[in-house]
Amino acid sequence: MSLDDEPATVTDSPSANRRERRRSSAAVQGSPEQAQAMVSKPFPRPGHFTGSSLAGSPVGASQTSSAHPSVHLDQATRLHRSRLVLFGEDVGLMRTFSTMIGGLCLLIVCALPFLGGDPILRAVLWGGSLFSIFTSLWVVIVLRDVTRYDQRLLNIMALLSVLIAYSGVLYLGVHSPAALAILPGIYFVGRSQGPVAAWAMYLVSASMQLVLATLILTNTIRDPGLITASDSDLHIRIIAQVLTQLLYAGMFMLARSGRAGTLQAMDKVIAAESKAQEREAAFIEVREDLDRVLGAGGMGHYSDRVLDRYRVGGIIGRGAMGEVYEAIHLDTGQLAAVKLLHPHVLAKPSSVERFLREAQAASALHSPHAVQILGASGSDASIPYLIMEKLTGYDLAHHLREVRRLSMPEVVALVEQVGSVIDLAAAKGIVHRDLKPQNLFLAEMPSGSTWKVLDFGASKLAEHSGTLTQGRVIGTPAYMSPQQAKGQDVDGAADRYCLAAIVYRALAGRPPFTGKDLPTTLYNVVYGTPPQPSVLADIDPMLDLVLAVGMAKKPKHRFPDSMSFAKALREASNSQIDDALRRHAEGLLMENPWGMLPNQEED
Repeated sequence: MSLDDEPATVTDSPSANRRERRRSSAAVQGSPEQAQAMVSKPFPRPGHFTGSSLAGSPVGASQTSSAHPSVHLDQATRLHRSRLVLFGEDVGLMRTFSTMIGGLCLLIVCALPFLGGDPILRAVLWGGSLFSIFTSLWVVIVLRDVTRYDQRLLNIMALLSVLIAYSGVLYLGVHSPAALAILPGIYFVGRSQGPVAAWAMYLVSASMQLVLATLILTNTIRDPGLITASDSDLHIRIIAQVLTQLLYAGMFMLARSGRAGTLQAMDKVIAAESKAQEREAAFIEVREDLDRVLGAGGMGHYSDRVLDRYRVGGIIGRGAMGEVYEAIHLDTGQLAAVKLLHPHVLAKPSSVERFLREAQAASALHSPHAVQILGASGSDASIPYLIMEKLTGYDLAHHLREVRRLSMPEVVALVEQVGSVIDLAAAKGIVHRDLKPQNLFLAEMPSGSTWKVLDFGASKLAEHSGTLTQGRVIGTPAYMSPQQAKGQDVDGAADRYCLAAIVYRALAGRPPFTGKDLPTTLYNVVYGTPPQPSVLADIDPMLDLVLAVGMAKKPKHRFPDSMSFAKALREASNSQIDDALRRHAEGLLMENPWGMLPNQEED
């Protein structure tokens, strides 16, 4: 869809955006030229066009969807995403646990001067408690920024805390209730950390308790604790130690089973959410194409006219500005598609100028991956028209409805072919501004299937000031660049962003951005980041880095040209990536992590 009759404007102010959301939605306008993609079912052919086969069989129809990644997330991917969701809870638990430990150690530091006992152990416990207070405070402050979370460092701190805690257990008494103070630590690490850290915490705690208790029970060392037991109740002390070990083991198993249960529950929720999101994305895409399909078929206002030796036939697509008709050359019999404006649109000079600008832009691009222009009206023609080659095949939107995702070789081929047109257009000062799956057409040619870029109706030419749009938003929200969403002036970097967003859709199975309404989607495009692609689909995580650069918020941070993007995709699919590109992508993700959507107040 194209937005140009009453486009929305996104500002840098969230409050301004909320005001914009209260205004009427922008008018959605289809592109008539996209009707060339609507050939999945033959339309009735009026007059002498009846029975002519302008609709070819699906490109690659012999290939089944089994050749492509599964439409649903596999178990390993869902588990990975569940752990990412659980990560936020783990960070919160770490801050809470650190606060609790710091408060407990503060009480110990305050109480130690009033207690007796072994002076060496008391000094060790006092120093260890001070250390724990400062480290706990450091953890609380540092983890206010979740990107600074370092699990290895925190695991080391947890083990040091166990050693400090056992200086307290030895000081108060191995047979005292102090040994039970280790239980929260075993539960916390077992519940929030990985299996290595959890087992290490449990085994170190249980071993320390067992060794100290055994040494004291066998009289190998004297019991230095404040609370001791007499020699006459040896069996009671043994039973107490057995119970302590059982409590340690029980707490550990409770923590691990609780974490596993939470991950399984999240796995089911995420699997259901993934299916719902993909169905919603498919519904939106089908609904957009259905609007164009319903407008096709039958005779139109311009049927049976002759334009530049082409006789105009029936309508094969209709949009808000105009219609696309099938046509045939009177002399050669060559089939063509003729784009014409609605009669009521002819009274709008800006719409006519935009139509003529499309003809100028398309005619300037001599590429096998751009639609061939067979003829066009003059600027003073009473009926402006654009005659294009008639394509046979399907657009990318159709293919994605069939298989949901493309394979990496298919994606690389798409980027190389479409990117060549983008780079060529940029060199000539042309910006497409409305690249999306419906505007990329896989045409069946004598030499084989090839991608074609459709619809330059929203394009910007270097020699034009851009006043036709008057600062309005032009493009399709789910795929447009942040600069387009803000109504700013754009260059070829905007088209490269759109191409990266299309690749995101082709790999992840859903558009990068959606929203409950148009202003919300535009707001998310400007201020948010989409979900991590490798979490949504089973793809190489290296592709996350490539897409992070391709969809960078600032134009200067994106790939300098489409061929660089294609090269990076090819390398990343083989788990390889240039070191400079890796550092650049990681820096972008530090600033704008995946899945960070802005908080918005409800209207």
